[in-house]
Amino acid sequence: MTKENPTPRQANVKRQTNETSISAHVNLDGTGKVDVSTGLGFFDHMIEQLGRHSLIDITLNCQGDLHIDAHHTVEDCGWALGDAFNRALGDRRGITRYGLSFLPMDEALTRIAIDISGRPYLIWNVTLPSPRLGDMDTEVFEEFFRAFSQSAGVTLHVETCYGSNTHHIIESSFKALAQACKMAIAIDPRQADRIPSTKGVL
Repeated sequence: MTKENPTPRQANVKRQTNETSISAHVNLDGTGKVDVSTGLGFFDHMIEQLGRHSLIDITLNCQGDLHIDAHHTVEDCGWALGDAFNRALGDRRGITRYGLSFLPMDEALTRIAIDISGRPYLIWNVTLPSPRLGDMDTEVFEEFFRAFSQSAGVTLHVETCYGSNTHHIIESSFKALAQACKMAIAIDPRQADRIPSTKGVL
């Protein structure tokens, strides 16, 4: 919680399907503590980056059908985290709403812009040179960002400005999302009691 917004911005979500069993918790006013277990080492590392660099506390546990592939696990974790993010924001009162990040990682540069608008939309203009990273198909990361944007109710533009290393491009995307979210969810003391929309609702 913040001084301007004393209500704890936290949420728990459970998602159960024939493909995945997920529990997720977020605290938007945390310190970046992350406890994640999905059975996918690289994906766990990306969720750690998301929490650490946004200062959002994240707990995420998933039992998925990894004997098939990583798709359902990664996509459904995006749905669950986005849902928790959405619930934790409440009526969006006082938030900055918009966030922008240019995130460099060695040779790669990723740009992300977010609008906590209530209108889910994803632009994914990301080039991944390698189709696989370890045991994962790299195309599943687009599905994570799409699921997150849909369930969180945010407009999200993700673009690779340049880069040649697939690991760096994906990691810079998660870190850029973290920085953009950190900016967008921050409470603006000048409008702490207002919803940041001329419509009066988000």
